[in-house]
Amino acid sequence: MRTGRVALTGGIATGKSGVRAHFERLGVPTIDADTLAREAVAPGSPGLAAVVQRFGVDVLSGGALNRKALAEIVFADASARAALESIIHPIVRSATDAWFSALDPATVFAVADIPLLYEVRREVDFDVVVVAACDPMTQLNRLRARDGLDAEDARRRLAAQLPIEEKVRRADYVVRTDGSLEDTARATETVFQALRLRRWG
Repeated sequence: MRTGRVALTGGIATGKSGVRAHFERLGVPTIDADTLAREAVAPGSPGLAAVVQRFGVDVLSGGALNRKALAEIVFADASARAALESIIHPIVRSATDAWFSALDPATVFAVADIPLLYEVRREVDFDVVVVAACDPMTQLNRLRARDGLDAEDARRRLAAQLPIEEKVRRADYVVRTDGSLEDTARATETVFQALRLRRWG
């Protein structure tokens, strides 16, 4: 038996982090692609040097990446966003693969939280996909409240991803996050039990 590779995805502000945290509480090893992406452009990294070469020094602040300045560029220009993804995603993919390879062979399954899984066609790298999903209006309101965005900026960021309904359609399992934290925890545990009993070839 080998360790099952489970991808956790969803849309921005659909509650992926909460679902991943509950998998961790249930004893499942997890990794967060957003954390890997931040590490990929840490000060002094080759990734940051590539970003600066492509987007210029205006995306720097004190030697570190100015995420707000970069976000304003890439969420307004699809070609700029694709250029950024071409720099960061290979680094994240390599780090994710290395993490899975380093797991204890007795690990039944492990979860990688990958927000843009379908957008970058990484679902083929995993045995199972779990989608964290909520109503689109709830998603919009959460994003605005979380990031302090006006409605136009929030909708622009949502438009940069596949609609959550499409991700739900493609998923092997779905965890709804519209309700209370307790509801989300119960839904995550249901998926956990199904994955724990699955045979990983």
